[in-house]
Amino acid sequence: MADAKTTRKMPPIEQLRGRTLGRILIKMGVIGREQAHECLKVQTQRQGKVKIGQILLELGLVDEDQLRMALAAQRGMEYVSIDNIAIPPDVIKRVPAQMANTYHIVPLEYSEQDNELTVVLDSPENFRASDDLSTLMGFKVKAKMTDVDSLEQALAKHYQETKDDDIDGLIDEIQGDSFLAEFEGRNQSIDLDELKELSESNPVKKLLNLVLLQAIRDKASDIHFEPFENEYKMRYRIDGILYEMIPPPKYIAAALSSRIKVMASLDIAERRLPQDGRISLTVQGNPIDLRVSVLPTMFGESVVLRVLDRSQVSFDLAKLGLRPSDHEIVRRLIRKPNGIIIVTGPTGCGKTTTLYSALDELNDIETKIITTEDPVEYDIDGLIQVQMKPAIGLTFAKCLRSILRQDPDIILVGEIRDLETAEIAAQASLTGHVVFTTLHTTDAPSSIARLLDLGVEPFLLTATIEGIVAQRLVRRICKSCKTAFEPTEAQLMKLLLTPEDVKGKEFYYGRGCDRCNGTGYKGRIGIFEIMLFNDEIRDLIMNQASTGLLRAAGQKTGMRLLRDNGLAAIYDGVTTIDEIVKETMMEET
Repeated sequence: MADAKTTRKMPPIEQLRGRTLGRILIKMGVIGREQAHECLKVQTQRQGKVKIGQILLELGLVDEDQLRMALAAQRGMEYVSIDNIAIPPDVIKRVPAQMANTYHIVPLEYSEQDNELTVVLDSPENFRASDDLSTLMGFKVKAKMTDVDSLEQALAKHYQETKDDDIDGLIDEIQGDSFLAEFEGRNQSIDLDELKELSESNPVKKLLNLVLLQAIRDKASDIHFEPFENEYKMRYRIDGILYEMIPPPKYIAAALSSRIKVMASLDIAERRLPQDGRISLTVQGNPIDLRVSVLPTMFGESVVLRVLDRSQVSFDLAKLGLRPSDHEIVRRLIRKPNGIIIVTGPTGCGKTTTLYSALDELNDIETKIITTEDPVEYDIDGLIQVQMKPAIGLTFAKCLRSILRQDPDIILVGEIRDLETAEIAAQASLTGHVVFTTLHTTDAPSSIARLLDLGVEPFLLTATIEGIVAQRLVRRICKSCKTAFEPTEAQLMKLLLTPEDVKGKEFYYGRGCDRCNGTGYKGRIGIFEIMLFNDEIRDLIMNQASTGLLRAAGQKTGMRLLRDNGLAAIYDGVTTIDEIVKETMMEET
């Protein structure tokens, strides 16, 4: 077998791009035709389930270095040695350290004239890094390949931890940037050319990228950029709680919002109307979508990015926090042959995750599932997903009419917001469809009052609704610093309990540690209230009974209130008294 170093004088890339791996290795002089045919026979014997590259490695015909070179050539990427290359400091500064380490890339050259940055990767599977670099930094990116050890050495040499790696250092750099300082106090008097120049400012790009990568690393659900009269705030929402970062100078507000708009392909000249967009990234091999919302305010544009990281979301009913008995009830409920199933709760309580988990369980080759969403948060294989566009008249109600002609078995209506949508959903369930939908109410019984307020006839509700699931998200106690404690009478009073009520029960809290950033919490879990419809509840609805009577009837059939399930979560050592009080305080009123 040829040595890897001797194969680096390869034929021109143009002759290798898009060719089969075997053909490329033959042209490189690494293997012969007979060996290539032998590998293809082995692959056929394994029914094509093993990649040809893996077979070549198993048979000892190539080494890892040669395989990477061939795969790079297949994608049209040149393989280079960077061991003795001196990379200019100004090129290194084009890519922030955190980004270089996250994406495992090192910049080699930069052309000011073409705004082209040449970078090296150590894996052809990492080719998406060049797309993200282009999106985040605005460069035209040309990618080349090198070996793993050389790249690791280059990263260690050029990207040691420096002040530029933290937000403090970047804000200092921004405050010392004379071009950005020129925009202090100007706000609305910035013209289009200046906005474009602001969006390409290197300190602004570096700050935004650091904020994005740090948010993704810390598993933030939202990133807020907020202009106020005398300051500019940046905040993350982690496990439902907002945390403020070190604020940058207020005069970079227009630069940051313009940069985000460029990345989301929005109109940077439009600063009077709200805009919505999307940014797609791949961070450490995980596809991540950033949903962008831009809102004009008195003091500039407020920008919120919703982080949709599929790798951090598990669409599995068993992992939502349902108690074993509730899990079985929900599984039976979603398998009803027809009817409406409602998931209710405030914004951000996990309704979408619960619905996706239910659909994922029902998603098979024999079932046609169509969803109408505003917006579509996660793309799920096997589901027909429709994005609502109210601006052009594509509403839930209008879409539902067409969906019924698409022969679905199960329909998801993102939210019932008006009488028309509610009535069509009811008609769909009456014609033999299962309809999943959401509402914004405090608990399960109050959903009935909400639908009656919309104008839905009581007989339609009793004929179509099979069950209502109310939910909240509470923070989990961090497992690394979980500590037992004895609650005070005042704490128990918040739960309407006495010391006698909790004899023999154990209570826990999180002391705070490095793993949970000192908060005492790590992750969240759902608490649920499930109201199944029976004849008594249907009679009460027909007689316009109060929400209190409906709640009492639900409890008679075994419905556990949100507060009761919250208490069970406390006794299980999953969450704290404060979390349950905060999320279920209004349920008894």
